[in-house]
Amino acid sequence: MTKKIVIIGSGNVATHLSIALFKEKYEIVQVFSRTLKSAKILAEQVNANYTNLSENLFLHADLYIIAVSDNSISEIVNFEALKNKFLVHTAGSVSIDIFENKISNYGVFYPLQTFSKNISVNFSEVPICIEASALPYQKYLEKIAHNLGCKTYLINSLERTKLHLAAVFVNNFTNYLYSTAYNILEKDNLPFEILHSLIKQTSEKAINNNPNKVQTGPAVRGDETTIKKHLKMLDSEVLYKEIYTVISKQLDIGG
Repeated sequence: MTKKIVIIGSGNVATHLSIALFKEKYEIVQVFSRTLKSAKILAEQVNANYTNLSENLFLHADLYIIAVSDNSISEIVNFEALKNKFLVHTAGSVSIDIFENKISNYGVFYPLQTFSKNISVNFSEVPICIEASALPYQKYLEKIAHNLGCKTYLINSLERTKLHLAAVFVNNFTNYLYSTAYNILEKDNLPFEILHSLIKQTSEKAINNNPNKVQTGPAVRGDETTIKKHLKMLDSEVLYKEIYTVISKQLDIGG
């Protein structure tokens, strides 16, 4: 197979993946997005054509990467012009079965990472979960991941859904807790940067150990005095107080 790729989407995943592929000499021939302005911005970064009209899709690419919201994938899959093309989606919680009986050759190329357009990502550190309708297409996707310097995992749709669930806990929920801490400190004009070292150390411990074995804090220690003091401080923040109580109870049970 050659290296002509159409990117369907222009959001965070589409942007980072397109740029990473472009740097590895893949030819991004077109960016398709419902928003023409977004398609243009991404296309200009990878020297590609762009369109927001399905009838103008380039139909001679080797691979079509669908990097859109989960709810929009089915719409792309139903494009009649793409039924005999090789399509993959990049979603964590959408089964490969979404392509069945609609697309001849298909797969999943799921980069398990959090992406923001303006924050750089070292793609060589991004694990890629791969699934495909046939072995040749699996091998092709593995080769792309290898060229990007990524470690690959052959993961089926059920396993990928569980990975996505776990990712929500370690990324989205954890970041919400970071934002909670930020808000608590901001009220008293305390700098969030004081917590940076703690955040890094906690992450490193979780990476290098079983997280269950390195849990610390007042709940694990059974320090009811400190817990009551913290809860009193949160009297005006009902939601934060509830979160603190629920998690502390779970840590106490775990301990």
